[in-house]
Amino acid sequence: MYTLNCRGKLVVIDRPMVMGIINTTPDSFFANSRKTQVEEAVATAMQMQKAGAAMVDIGGQSTRPGADWVGAAEETDRVVTVIAAIAAACPNLLISVDTFHAAVAEAAVQAGAHIVNDVSGGHLDAAMLPTVSRLQVPYICMHMKGTPGSMNQLAEYNNLLTEILDYFIERLAACTAAGIKDVIIDPGFGFAKTTAHNFQLLRQLEVLQTLRRPLLMGISRKRTIYQTLGTTAAEALNGTTVLNTIGLQKGVHLLRVHDVQEAVEAVKLVTAMQQA
Repeated sequence: MYTLNCRGKLVVIDRPMVMGIINTTPDSFFANSRKTQVEEAVATAMQMQKAGAAMVDIGGQSTRPGADWVGAAEETDRVVTVIAAIAAACPNLLISVDTFHAAVAEAAVQAGAHIVNDVSGGHLDAAMLPTVSRLQVPYICMHMKGTPGSMNQLAEYNNLLTEILDYFIERLAACTAAGIKDVIIDPGFGFAKTTAHNFQLLRQLEVLQTLRRPLLMGISRKRTIYQTLGTTAAEALNGTTVLNTIGLQKGVHLLRVHDVQEAVEAVKLVTAMQQA
């Protein structure tokens, strides 16, 4: 069991939770996640909460391989109004902002976000860790090499799990030194990892439990699934549910997904099996 202090809201993670994905971008890899209009994003958040999501993750920048880099000012414009509107419409729903810009993180928390989700683990903006510490919100620290634009060229490892563990040991020490109290780790499926790496990571995922931090898994509709099955991201829901189920069996605490109802059902069924 873990606890998170989300801007005064004490969140107890005593069973897996589901995080819904809402992208305020025109170019995220899964078209149905794109909600560029405020009203559409709010309606989606409300639907996700009704389906059982504990939180939503709002992103204003696509991190798919080769995506165009968006500056902090434009990214802020994309997410802040949406976050404020969702916070007003869904006061009991936790909101995470998906950004590697410290300025965006600060503006988002001021607008109502409770958590900062950084795909770079603090490496792309030196101000990120001090900013999160000052804001006193939980921090999702992900494993990635390079940037979204260069990560595919850096997908080489002598020992995948050892290198990921070493990365998190160093990053957790950096977060502690900065004064961040609550850190969630995300091994970064698809980020500087080939399909073979992703399956190896999933097969050995329980190794990350040794870090004694909540573990987030974000593999929803990713290339590893649809290329293995010979389909598309739009057809990858069943494959996503299969891999999410495996992740839950290996101790995942948070599922970051495009399809909330199916993930919630997976949590219920795996939990029932484990408690039987």
